Amino acid sequence: MADEMPQPTPQQLVDQLTALLDVEELDTDLYRGERQPGGVGRVFGGQVIAQALQAAQRSVEDKGAHSLHAYFMRPGDEDHPILYRVERDFDGRSFATRRVIAMQKGAPILNMAASFQRPAEGLHHQDAMPEVPDPESLRSERDLREAMRDQVPEKLRRFFLRARPIEIRPVSPRNWFQPVPTEPVQYSWFRVVAPLPDDPALHRAMLAYATDMTLLGTCMLPHGVSWMTGQVQTASLDHAVWLHEPFRFDDWLLYATDSPWSGHSRGFNRGRIYSRDGRLVASVAQEGLVRVRR
Repeated sequence: MADEMPQPTPQQLVDQLTALLDVEELDTDLYRGERQPGGVGRVFGGQVIAQALQAAQRSVEDKGAHSLHAYFMRPGDEDHPILYRVERDFDGRSFATRRVIAMQKGAPILNMAASFQRPAEGLHHQDAMPEVPDPESLRSERDLREAMRDQVPEKLRRFFLRARPIEIRPVSPRNWFQPVPTEPVQYSWFRVVAPLPDDPALHRAMLAYATDMTLLGTCMLPHGVSWMTGQVQTASLDHAVWLHEPFRFDDWLLYATDSPWSGHSRGFNRGRIYSRDGRLVASVAQEGLVRVRR
């Protein structure tokens, strides 16, 4: 059966993700993002954000990305590659700004603005890291998914149980198929499953990719609904990431998410990302479509 096929090794999974985010330069400020191997249907939003960030980073030499703001306009199609056009809006001594338009079949699917800064010192404070169990004491999401194999409809089983390059260890695991209302707060540790090279731009792109995981689901927690049961239609509308401190995405990071509001078929979600030593390394905000199927 398809879900019984041998799984790739952790290093192969990470190498595949690295290659996926390594956009190809076609011309000056024009790049192509590859398709997800075996991808079907709609492109994962985190992939488009990460590839757009990689395209923008290729045009800046002496500054690191510190924020990005993206709007999704159309769903990406896994049957086609994505083209990224970079506009060099501003280059200053301390900051630079880039705009990226992601396109498929002649139509834009995402607009993103990204800002870059030369390293600098300044005043510092941060929110304290939440007190949660260490990742070593928690079960991986893959193990949790495998434990509910018999609950998964056969048509979803291959997707639901496939090996992934990013390991997630939730503090309070949820049941995707029998959801119950809970507080709109989630804590999860995550990291890639094999070592990455010492390339800060790649670590930033990997993190941007992963910030689209678990985030939108936070606003559905108080309502006891899940996309795995066919109760809701969801899609990211916009996505913002602020990169505060250096980090490695092959080390454990804590993703703390909450949702202060939902309404009008939209849900608003926030995220804070901490390193194991308690540094707040990134913040995230996202609004998404959450349309109840009746």
